[in-house]
Amino acid sequence: MSEIRFETIPVGNLRVHVCSTDKFKTNLLSAMVQQELSSSSVTRHALLPSVLQRGTESYPSTLQLKRKLDELYGATLFGDVYKRGERHIMQIGLEVPNERYLRDSSPLLEEGAAFLGELLNRPVIEGKAFKESYVHAEKKNLKQKIESLQDDKIRYAAQRCVAEMCKGEPFSLFNHGRLEDLDSIDPQNLYTYYRDLIRTRPVDLYFVGHLTADQVTRMVEKHFPTRDGQRQSVPVAGVKHSVDRVKEVTDRLDVKQGKLNMGCRTQISIRDEDYVSLLVYNGILGGFPHSKLFTNVREKASLAYYAASRLESHKGILTVQSGVEIANFPKAVDIIKKQFELMEQGEISDSELSQTKAMLINQLKERRDRSADLIDFHYQNLLSGMDRSLESIIRDVQEVSKEDIRKVADNVQLDTIYYLRDKGEGPVDETH
Repeated sequence: MSEIRFETIPVGNLRVHVCSTDKFKTNLLSAMVQQELSSSSVTRHALLPSVLQRGTESYPSTLQLKRKLDELYGATLFGDVYKRGERHIMQIGLEVPNERYLRDSSPLLEEGAAFLGELLNRPVIEGKAFKESYVHAEKKNLKQKIESLQDDKIRYAAQRCVAEMCKGEPFSLFNHGRLEDLDSIDPQNLYTYYRDLIRTRPVDLYFVGHLTADQVTRMVEKHFPTRDGQRQSVPVAGVKHSVDRVKEVTDRLDVKQGKLNMGCRTQISIRDEDYVSLLVYNGILGGFPHSKLFTNVREKASLAYYAASRLESHKGILTVQSGVEIANFPKAVDIIKKQFELMEQGEISDSELSQTKAMLINQLKERRDRSADLIDFHYQNLLSGMDRSLESIIRDVQEVSKEDIRKVADNVQLDTIYYLRDKGEGPVDETH
């Protein structure tokens, strides 16, 4: 299995990561900007990518911007924010066709790099502020995005469980920010925030496609402002967290189907040696259709419409999500807890282990087939301070034993049980 690797080049105080490959028919360019996840900046940081995508100095209107993308043979512009542990990441990127596959010889890569550089560094401003109409419109859009979380009950329950579990920790914050912050954000203070962010926080530029490191370096030097001096690193919290008692939280909304979510502290992060064993643990517990949660809670006991688990690898959190009839909450809690106990006891069948490894390895191999996944994987490594290749993780997955998984299970502590139920009368559960 041939490895696809990135070459990292410092250009001023920017980090540039280049993956030269003929595998894709497009070139992907992406900028990642780190911020500390905090209540003081979370909403401004969430608002920024949408404001930046409204226009640039050369293309100040939405129509002009779209015309430019059309000139780049239908290039795709994208941007968003997400959490990686207690880092808040802003991503803005551009996918352009590989000019080798076009009839003419348009320098699309060069034009794409110039366009991304302008998006990131030369937004539409009025005086020393963002354009007021753009900020107003994007605040309105962000408000709708935050409010719409409650419309998607699966996502809402997942966020609420994490918010209660991590109360008092930055990770409790929703990646798209808080409604109560929006009124205080104006074109001036958002622009001031943006200027400070771009100048002082870590910026990583990614280029994947038919290109060379020398070519990319030249383009970055030409189209991106480069400065001397260190950028401020973003602090990373530890993941060791002893649980004194299990919290139980109930929200009541106008729902017919209940949601039962559980949050656990694994004490293990992507930076730890046991990380790959934790991946296998999660796969066996609830990561796949053959997992214990899916098989025992949904299929055998018929207690859940869905039941699965997922990891937040930088924060060391494992969460269980399930859709359960409200009357069945107590039974479902018991049977989910039972699956954790089975993992602690090492009650793992050979087929559970082999199927999980096969599914995980297949997922990892598939990441090589998407340029966005290659960037995400490399960036996760960079944030964690590790230098793992996909191939080395695949080898490590193959070596994980039942005893390795049992050791991981010993560290996992149930922290929070979250119920989302209807507005009816009566307690959720009188036995727990």
